[in-house]
Amino acid sequence: MKYLVMIQGTQADYEAMRGKASPGAPAWSEQEIRAMFAFMRSVNEDLAESGEFVDGQGLAEPARTRQVTSGKDGRPVVTDGPYSTTQECLAGYWVLDCESLERVTEIAARIAQCPTPEGTTEYPVLIRPILDGEGEA
Repeated sequence: MKYLVMIQGTQADYEAMRGKASPGAPAWSEQEIRAMFAFMRSVNEDLAESGEFVDGQGLAEPARTRQVTSGKDGRPVVTDGPYSTTQECLAGYWVLDCESLERVTEIAARIAQCPTPEGTTEYPVLIRPILDGEGEA
């Protein structure tokens, strides 16, 4: 079965990786950034080796987001981010093909161990089954 595994973050988290600290988002050192990328690379390599990796990507910061809605006249309304009402957002994801919910939960638990600076807000790793063509997970 395929699963979408998601990690969350905020604009402040992205800014912290560029050295700008804020409450819950301490500034990252170059060494901490390298450790995080090495950890994620290791996860991806292990998932590729096991045959469970389908896709995975880190996403650009919320400030580079574009929101499109339908206006009252039916025309699209386009707004560029960031949005003051948005807190957490999708920061990255994996599409995994795992034998069970238990297995993907093990992987999510490993992802949750990604090294971050002390004082960084901890976000849950979210797992969503992907529906097949029949609408079933």
